[in-house]
Amino acid sequence: MNHLIAPSVLSADFANLQRDVEMINNSEADWFHVDIMDGVFVPNISFGFPVIKAIKKYATKPLDVHLMIANPDQYLQQFKEAGADILTVHLEGCTHLHRTVQAIKALGMKAGVAINPHTSVNLLNDIISDLDMVLVMSVNPGFGGQKFIENTYNKIQNLRDIIRTTKSKALIEVDGGVDLNNYKKLIDSSANVLVAGNTVFSSASPAATISTLKNINQ
Repeated sequence: MNHLIAPSVLSADFANLQRDVEMINNSEADWFHVDIMDGVFVPNISFGFPVIKAIKKYATKPLDVHLMIANPDQYLQQFKEAGADILTVHLEGCTHLHRTVQAIKALGMKAGVAINPHTSVNLLNDIISDLDMVLVMSVNPGFGGQKFIENTYNKIQNLRDIIRTTKSKALIEVDGGVDLNNYKKLIDSSANVLVAGNTVFSSASPAATISTLKNINQ
């Protein structure tokens, strides 16, 4: 499959959110990546349900919602109602991960599991067959604009081996420090979905940057 691009709206201009949403709608991006942070699981706070609903009102592409929160189970229904199409929870934040994944699917969303930089992909062996996506954090979660962690390439390749062995259909998503210097190597390493925030929204032409990330052979 061709790789997907999911611009992170955490880096958008919130004073002009509708404008930036429509830019993504009209670009070659595939998804909207929406980071939810609660100040507990990670040391930062982003936004809640009203902002997700506002994005969903104008978005014409799927909402890829990444929960960096404690106790995600109690909010799954609300994220569905707010407009999440793909819901990703952290392995490190779920006591009963299999139950959480099944609950996400029962609500009609695709289910993803994220792992922090220090977490081994081998911990996904028992759940990988149930997942639609694995999100590999290539920075420590909580803040945008961090430096990419080089070991991510090895993790992606190891994860690809697990997916092949188990015949899982899970996509591999990479989030953190994705830029114009490393995106080709990430795709070559078997990443399927690239999340890009600062790289897109700090560029002179966000739509052109999305096109560059999408069209790897140009």
